[in-house]
Amino acid sequence: MRHLYSRFLQARPGILHMSPHSHYYWPDVTRDAHMAYWDDSAKHADNKWDVIFGERVPAVQRLIAERLQLSEPQQIVFAPNTHEFVYRLLSCFDASKPLRILTTDSEFHSFNRQSRRLLERGNVDLKVVPTEPFTTFAQRWRDEVAAATYELVFISQIFYNSGVAAPLPEQWLDALQSDDTVVVVDGYHGFGAVPTDWSPYQDRVFYLAGGYKYAQAGEGVCFAVVPVNCQLRPEYTGWFADFASLAHPQTGPVGYADDGYRMAGATMDFTALYRLEAVLELWQTEGLTDVRVNAYIRDLQAAFLTHIDSLEHQYLNRETLLQHDLTAHGHFFTFKLPSAEIVKTLAETLKQQGVATDYRYDRLRFGFALYQRTKDFQQIRG
Repeated sequence: MRHLYSRFLQARPGILHMSPHSHYYWPDVTRDAHMAYWDDSAKHADNKWDVIFGERVPAVQRLIAERLQLSEPQQIVFAPNTHEFVYRLLSCFDASKPLRILTTDSEFHSFNRQSRRLLERGNVDLKVVPTEPFTTFAQRWRDEVAAATYELVFISQIFYNSGVAAPLPEQWLDALQSDDTVVVVDGYHGFGAVPTDWSPYQDRVFYLAGGYKYAQAGEGVCFAVVPVNCQLRPEYTGWFADFASLAHPQTGPVGYADDGYRMAGATMDFTALYRLEAVLELWQTEGLTDVRVNAYIRDLQAAFLTHIDSLEHQYLNRETLLQHDLTAHGHFFTFKLPSAEIVKTLAETLKQQGVATDYRYDRLRFGFALYQRTKDFQQIRG
């Protein structure tokens, strides 16, 4: 499938790109899509919003809904990044009242930073559940879900700092003490990678994801699946959140859309939405279902580990792999080494070999993508 990514590959010759969990190469179709936004802007000027909200947004909503097996595509809303959705959800709670949040110690930096900052209010209780040891996490998480009443529960689908899959909501959702608890799953490392059927949760759980990683559309386009019949009224709101009522007098109580767009913000650059549409259409044309993509990546992962075995490296080996159950992984592996210094040194050695990885503290990460081949891993010499 390398032919789909010829422009990125040609621009980076000799590089084995093993950090798609950080920045996935964009397929060639995204270049024309990128320019199509410029052309629509030139052709329609002020009236481009009619095209965007009348044609482009519904098209991408349908494509995402098909990928996630959702029956209500209008519940999907877009923003430049998922952090905007996080803060919009937080703004649904009265800042003068106590707020109890349940989460893990393995959420992405933005949520981690934002939730810790909220603690400075003095009326926020943040319960953080360690993900390690992974073998006991599912039960420990369920126990904490059942232990108290929370206003917000936030957990990833695939943990960004390990590649390990979290327990699905079906394993713990029924343990919630309150039907009013806002439940959010960060699916950024799941969407476009592992098979995801979100239909059982579309009436209850928010799902966040975006284009920067496995959706292959780059930065600038993220989305939220908003539960059907959601009545939340975020304080952090913008003109997109009631787009249909713009011609009406803007007085009195602030109104919101009756669909997912009640969680919308304001003006954004929709270039990335055009790119995402092109990627989703490409997947359909090429028959790149989640199941097919996941099977291809699993074969790559197996070949990668076989090659690593042959190196007999002191640090880069199966023993330092964080999660040994390969079926419990997303599309990247994380190796935990004795120190951050060793990780940095090894990453630099790999870089000199033309192998692009990334690392966080004492963890070295290797990601897998459709533009890789099993023979490419011979470039890794340890």
